[in-house]
Amino acid sequence: QVQLVESGGGLVQPGGSLRLSCVGSGRSFSDSIMTWFRQTPGKEREFVAAAARRGGNSWYSDAVKGRFTVSKDNAKNTLDLQMNSLQPEDTAVYYCAAGSRVILSAIRLPGQYDYWGQGTQVTVSS
Repeated sequence: QVQLVESGGGLVQPGGSLRLSCVGSGRSFSDSIMTWFRQTPGKEREFVAAAARRGGNSWYSDAVKGRFTVSKDNAKNTLDLQMNSLQPEDTAVYYCAAGSRVILSAIRLPGQYDYWGQGTQVTVSS
């Protein structure tokens, strides 16, 4: 059974940091672009950051660029997201996704991804 499992969410004060992790099992994701999305109630799932198949390149939304860092480790089958300078607007459920057929022009589109984790809640509040 192929799975992606996220962890590391929680409650943090504005300006604080969290590190999310996503572990894949059931197959290797070295052939996949892996991506973090987030979603708040009543809104569509939003692209956050993506890592290239070999992990060398990464892409970020304008909302998180300069604050978040995504890293992919194919040996461990993991995708991490280091989140710094967190703000209340970063509050959301964060999802890990993977797709072996994702094209670069479409990395921001949730429909491009074959596998999803169950999500982890991040709450930024004082």
